[in-house]
Amino acid sequence: MNDSAVITVAHSPDSDDAFMFYALAEGKVDTEGLVFRHELSDIESLNRRALASELAVTAVSFHAYAYLAKRYLLLPHGASFGDGYGPVVVARRSLTRNEIADGSVEVTSPGERTTAHLALRLWAPGVRTCLARFDEILPAVAAGKAEAGLLIHEGQLTFAEEGLAEIVDLGRWWKNETGLPLPLGGNVIARELGPELIGRISRALSRSIEYALDHREDALSHAMRYARGLDRSKADRFVGMYVNDWTRSYGPKGRQAVQTLLDRGSAAGLIPPVKAEYVEEG
Repeated sequence: MNDSAVITVAHSPDSDDAFMFYALAEGKVDTEGLVFRHELSDIESLNRRALASELAVTAVSFHAYAYLAKRYLLLPHGASFGDGYGPVVVARRSLTRNEIADGSVEVTSPGERTTAHLALRLWAPGVRTCLARFDEILPAVAAGKAEAGLLIHEGQLTFAEEGLAEIVDLGRWWKNETGLPLPLGGNVIARELGPELIGRISRALSRSIEYALDHREDALSHAMRYARGLDRSKADRFVGMYVNDWTRSYGPKGRQAVQTLLDRGSAAGLIPPVKAEYVEEG
């Protein structure tokens, strides 16, 4: 590829991802001659497209990464961790863990390759699920069309306003189980791009994250168009939950958290054995 190659970066149309990629989208940082085009889609669609090798640089769930590791490397930044919080199972009435684990209650999930889905199955082996788009789940539970729902993204902050009860916060459960944050999603890059181009792309994305964190109000204003009804205060809180120091760099503890999730998923027979591999930092 030449110096002015066009690189498609695929990510979710969410306020946290929009915040992270603000500087790239608005031309605020050095891209080393690369031109970035942004493609937005829900995370389960991105998981499927990565599994089909359709994307060179994309956000994916860590659950999906277990099936992608031979073709993709994890970029060393851009990850979302739930540090004592995360995907939430909600319902209109109180439910026990056993009711979910023995299949008595069906849980509507945002995708079978989402990390939320994997965490749910680790928390409640035997859970019975059905699938729906992530933004359809909260309304379905609130309207009585679904017994229980697994919420990701902004719904984690708004379900109580719909009169729904929290059954379990899977990020909190994971922290209590392991002492680690729950790794939810990361950015991957196709190995076939080669070390030189991978390095240039990685540095540009790192600059974008740093710029957003250093220019928070401007980046948040950009992200508000993807906040799906959250006011600025809630959007700021949501962004802060998922774009923070963990996003700058996994660090040893973040990498330990990723490998622990993959190892526990594999030990439970839910994913194949896999060792996480990363692009070198810098």
